Amino acid sequence: MDATIEKALHTMLENWERMKKSHEDDAEDDANTFEASFYQLMERIREWFGQLEAKPATLDDALLLPDMAQLEEQLPVEILLNFETELELIVEGKTRIEDEKYD
Repeated sequence: MDATIEKALHTMLENWERMKKSHEDDAEDDANTFEASFYQLMERIREWFGQLEAKPATLDDALLLPDMAQLEEQLPVEILLNFETELELIVEGKTRIEDEKYD
């Protein structure tokens, strides 16, 4: 797996675990930290995707790429849909407007 994606993935997974164990006082901050790390991961994927010589045309093709298949295996099931939605936007060459990100 690409080193920058792997680093971003590990940071996001650490933030996910921290968010799941949050106490009431820290829950909002931990959720915001997780969300930011999720979108940082997606930005690293966008950069990596832009460097591919042969870009997949569909989400299904993108998920077959070894790096994406390996990444998807490590993601908690609760965020797979968000990951696939964001990856599909990358494949389609679209960028989510900041206000449209998940709350």
